[in-house]
Amino acid sequence: MARPDTKEIIAKVRQIDITTKHPVEGIISGAYLSAFKGMGIDFSEVREYQIGDDPRTIDWNVTARMNHPFVKEFIEERDLTVMIVFDISRSSEFGSVRSIKKDIGIELCASLAMSAMRNNDKVGLMLTTDMVEKYLPPVKGKKHVFRIIRETIFHEPAHNNTDLSVPLIRLSRILKKKSVIFIISDFQVEPDSIKKPLQVLKCRHDIICIRLWDVREHQIPDIGLIELEDEETGEQILVDTGDIEFRKKYSESVGLRIWKLSEIMNRLELDLIDISTVQDWVQPVLKFFNMRVKR
Repeated sequence: MARPDTKEIIAKVRQIDITTKHPVEGIISGAYLSAFKGMGIDFSEVREYQIGDDPRTIDWNVTARMNHPFVKEFIEERDLTVMIVFDISRSSEFGSVRSIKKDIGIELCASLAMSAMRNNDKVGLMLTTDMVEKYLPPVKGKKHVFRIIRETIFHEPAHNNTDLSVPLIRLSRILKKKSVIFIISDFQVEPDSIKKPLQVLKCRHDIICIRLWDVREHQIPDIGLIELEDEETGEQILVDTGDIEFRKKYSESVGLRIWKLSEIMNRLELDLIDISTVQDWVQPVLKFFNMRVKR
């Protein structure tokens, strides 16, 4: 594929900017700020309790050892670090009705990056398949955000397959400061393969998973003999969609994988946002941010 020229890059980045500008300026940025305010607080030190201190800050472990009340002190950091992990494997290019998953993911990346920028937060990007294709460390500023948008649109993946454990393990090694990590993917992986990496990452960071899906990935209509191709491996098989048993087993297999993923998220107490290619992504994201505010 020929690389786009500078004018094409600018035009498409501006198009995404315009597409996402209204929700970001109107509601998403405000909801983002409300949902994540106060997260930039880090532990500083332990000191002796003084009259007037909030009892909720008492460090009971130190208090028990010293036989005297001690409290934890915290320092507030003005900025937040946001990391966006975007799965650009071949399966992200599927969509049967309104949009393809990758286009929704691009708009989500742009909106989250611009919301972080408006809140003066650092934001980084990791594009992934079964390898880390591109890593942009968290930085502040509009120029950096536009680079993030440009990479999500124009980066040509070297690989087709998905392996989310790769970026999760990488992030656990390189992200030293507590961060908010958004994982945007269709999660077409074996759920158990990401359980341990998510568990390790969760020990220090706040993880929000956004699952993109299309109805045709859940149910196959009765349209006779068709040739199905695995988007990632390229393997092709001829199937009879008129076979009720085949359609039932296919739906059950997909349903089981989604159930396993939900179980892991619940067990690890991680947030999961489901977004279909037939719906407007703004409402589920806004609903999630508002829900976080009420916690």
